Amino acid sequence: MPRVSTSKLTAVLSAGALAFAAAYAYRVYKRRDEPSAEEQAALKDNAQLFKGKELKLLQQLLQLDQRHLFDNWKPPGEEDAEKARLVEQLQQLDQTYPGGLAAYVSNAKRLLADSKAGANPFEGYTPSVPQGENLDFGSAEFQELEREGVKAASNAAFVLVAGGLGERLGFSGIKLALPADTARGACFLQVYIESILALQKSSGASSPLPLAIMTSDDTHALTEQLLEEHSHFGMQPDQVTLLKQAKVACLSDTDAHLALDPKDGFKLQTKPHGHGDVHALLHGSGLLSKWQQQGVRWVAFFQDTNGLVFRAIPAALGVSAQQNLDVNSIAVPRAAKEAIGGIARLTHSSGRAMTINVEYNQLDPLLRATGHPDGDVADSSGFSPYPGNINQLILKVDSYAGDAGPHPGPHSGDFPRELPDDAKVGFTSINQVWGQQYSPVRNSPEDARAKHKSGTRTL
Repeated sequence: MPRVSTSKLTAVLSAGALAFAAAYAYRVYKRRDEPSAEEQAALKDNAQLFKGKELKLLQQLLQLDQRHLFDNWKPPGEEDAEKARLVEQLQQLDQTYPGGLAAYVSNAKRLLADSKAGANPFEGYTPSVPQGENLDFGSAEFQELEREGVKAASNAAFVLVAGGLGERLGFSGIKLALPADTARGACFLQVYIESILALQKSSGASSPLPLAIMTSDDTHALTEQLLEEHSHFGMQPDQVTLLKQAKVACLSDTDAHLALDPKDGFKLQTKPHGHGDVHALLHGSGLLSKWQQQGVRWVAFFQDTNGLVFRAIPAALGVSAQQNLDVNSIAVPRAAKEAIGGIARLTHSSGRAMTINVEYNQLDPLLRATGHPDGDVADSSGFSPYPGNINQLILKVDSYAGDAGPHPGPHSGDFPRELPDDAKVGFTSINQVWGQQYSPVRNSPEDARAKHKSGTRTL
């Protein structure tokens, strides 16, 4: 069975759910000082090699139904260094996930069980059209909001989510090093930094606009190298902060068993958790607090190969400033039933309400089940009234710093779940296809040619 990662699950944990899982794990997996006979047998009498937190973690894993991790262990005195290497990795994974491995496995089991049972994560919610701005690129309204956004940019910071390599695209380096245009051959990182520097100049900012880049083990050193080789593309070195994303364990099956590397029985397979890790990194590093103290009011999030996003960010910043939005999702026009998540206002029978992304395969059934027999249909604009989510956000720092907390979810756009009912959440969408702010590189040249021949988009 292929490995399963909780970052692929549609359900997302809220801060409350994580806290509950951690507390539950503590109660259920509370340690004894000495391993039981059953635990000794499962560890092949190797319990004596470990003490304190190491031993408690091994006991915890056994009670989490992870006995398979130790099936190939030999008696004490044989391969002890390899056993210690696995335990060291387990400790690292335990320390980097909120609530530890107990919370991670418990959450994964619950989410996998819900997925298997077809549980509806929006049970009791009724969808409605969200409030937001649909703008015509270059219109008088667009230009006015863009001017407002340029002013607001003087108090903005920028966060680039860039943890991926370009191997799937037929490129051996990091995605940020891919050429963003054919005229200059400028890479994506250069285009982004030049755009921020242009906003910095146009806004009359009194200090450099900060940029944080979330990297991964695969991209961190290469991103540093790219910046250093090009003198940070004109930015001051201390204007850019790299935050390396932690990894989580892969799962080998739908019972949430941690996956060992098939080539190394003393090593777990791992992968980046998801874009939502950026929130935990910003909070945990103290960077968000530093920005807040420096007077930053807005944080704009964007992704590694979305070359047109800065056509939209100034106008979206204008919308955020004008309406004092806590969350502003930069969105795209979306055809009815198109295979992209739609932003919707969801109101629970209890009165709880939130504006959030709903995956396309959930939105249409949810509409049909709540009084819309035709499901997701186009309005007079020719598009669905539920705009397409692209996980590009502008957040107000005061509400973000106070409420998000270090609770990563798979997607950056899950943050609105953490906000109170009276939070101001909206979207900004630009209508023209040629002016859209979503153009990620998703296909290798060969795949792009095949899609072009079939008449489909070649992002």
